[in-house]
Amino acid sequence: MLRKRIIPSLLLKEGRCVKGVKFKDHRDVGNPVTAAKIYDAQGADELLFLDITASREKRDTLFHVVGKTAENCFMPLTVGGGVKTLEDIRCLLLAGADKVLINTSALGDPEFIRQGANQFGDQCIVVGIDFVRGKDGRAEVISHVGEPVLEKDPVKWARYVTGLGAGEIVLTAFDREGTREGYDLELTQSVVDAVPVPVIAAGGAGSLQDLADAFQKANVSAVSVGSIFHFTDQSVIKARAFLKTAGVNVRPYL
Repeated sequence: MLRKRIIPSLLLKEGRCVKGVKFKDHRDVGNPVTAAKIYDAQGADELLFLDITASREKRDTLFHVVGKTAENCFMPLTVGGGVKTLEDIRCLLLAGADKVLINTSALGDPEFIRQGANQFGDQCIVVGIDFVRGKDGRAEVISHVGEPVLEKDPVKWARYVTGLGAGEIVLTAFDREGTREGYDLELTQSVVDAVPVPVIAAGGAGSLQDLADAFQKANVSAVSVGSIFHFTDQSVIKARAFLKTAGVNVRPYL
């Protein structure tokens, strides 16, 4: 049985780590390479870098951060933000990324997923799906600007992108991101049940019990964690110990 993974997430803005609520009101929380070294030493299974500036002129900064992290850490790196072309994917992989996350570009051109998977292998292609719940409780996929994408149901969209070659999905509850209110377990489980690839729950972790709930109630393959590692005394080491005690099949800390 595959081990469940703990994946710290780092939002990058102009080469620095930031954290906010619902991807707004960001606060500087440190140097990304330093943070990555700490997570690596604590035994994180992977690291998720998301470049929220994602503009062409900032690409050199992102490549530098990815390269430095890859030089100093042994955990796999998934990097996303503004990935629009096959050349973007190639450059990020050459810089040291193990996987590349595609989100907005996939909404505009789903065939980009197939092209990336065909050229680099589906194990390299991760699709990010951000969603919100409307007043009626119905979940909708949203774009990078936070607007709903018409006629994009998260479960159907997840099934579609995996058919195109996505090897993994990062599912983010946009309206819970940074709030520490817990993952959206109902929608997450629906996506897990609908696709044959690993699903990473993101957005809303506020306690170690939330991580256990995502694994045990939604059956995700991994959890993405930001705020509680940044702003509380919790750590990857404590999370792993808690999950192991709770009966979750996590990798032992070495």
